[in-house]
Amino acid sequence: MSENATSEPVKMPGKYELIKELSKYFPQENSSTIVAVGDDASVIEPDANQMVTSAKVFVENVHFDLTYFPLQHLGYKLSTIVFSDVLAMNAVPSQLMVNIAVSDRFDLKMVNEILSGVAACCETVHADLVGLDLTTSPRELVVSMTAIGECAPAQLCTRKGAAENELICVSGDFAAAYTGLLLLEREKKVFEKNPGAQPDFSGKDYLLRRQLKPEPRIDIIENLRREEIMPTAMTNVTDGLATSVIHICKASHKGCVLFEEKLPMTELTFVTLKDLDIVHTVAALNGGDDYELMFTIKQADFEKIKKVENVSIIGYIKEEAAGYQLITGDNVQVPLKAQGFYNA
Repeated sequence: MSENATSEPVKMPGKYELIKELSKYFPQENSSTIVAVGDDASVIEPDANQMVTSAKVFVENVHFDLTYFPLQHLGYKLSTIVFSDVLAMNAVPSQLMVNIAVSDRFDLKMVNEILSGVAACCETVHADLVGLDLTTSPRELVVSMTAIGECAPAQLCTRKGAAENELICVSGDFAAAYTGLLLLEREKKVFEKNPGAQPDFSGKDYLLRRQLKPEPRIDIIENLRREEIMPTAMTNVTDGLATSVIHICKASHKGCVLFEEKLPMTELTFVTLKDLDIVHTVAALNGGDDYELMFTIKQADFEKIKKVENVSIIGYIKEEAAGYQLITGDNVQVPLKAQGFYNA
């Protein structure tokens, strides 16, 4: 673990030639992209679809720590975060805009590494890069991104729309990313006290991958459409399951019940949290960085949803007066509260 060394700082003279060169790594895939990188502005024509957008700013030492974050993974993860917001509207990503501010700590190779991660994520979701700008920063790395997606009006899904007795579904598993972060922070402290120490991550690759390189769940959107399942409400799980389900309930003016025994978690995550003396349910409900999808479906779609891989039913929607409840493994009902981890 060490801060990346520099050799060739990014210079602003020749910036436009550099942007033109870097943009060659992003092939154009979507017919809605009319003008991409290389002009004064991009041009997008989404036909009869609605356009969905999400914009975020990421700041070094606030949203990420380069002590342990590979730059290629960073580019991939930041792209996943903004694409996940688009996917959470039941839309398909189509374009991405990226702005990067770097100091003289960074050389051209390092900028290339960040953008190679961005390019890999764009390839995963079949999105085009339509905006790229580079500028200077006093010290910290700053990255801003705007993701654009397309959705037929009938397919658009917001947090509002869940009805009583509908099923609450989630993709993937939970608390692995949070656990990976705990391990990285633990080893960082060891490194700071003893720079010669080697990190101990044996057998924890999955946990680190979930923290450093989460995947955009475009596969879930594609499979829901394949099975002709139209979610009634949907959101992105960024700050734990509790925050996300309460988002849906508040927007829909409903209550909910979640079942502790239904919360998906890998055995590795469970055992590692136990070793760290952390209650696994608390981590699943209030951890962060999962970037999975939560959505509600009608009871009539129960048989269909069983055909969609990597989706779990974790509870159901109730009337608003019922509030937000968790049924524990020993059949005790407790109030569900959104404490959250952090909001990227």
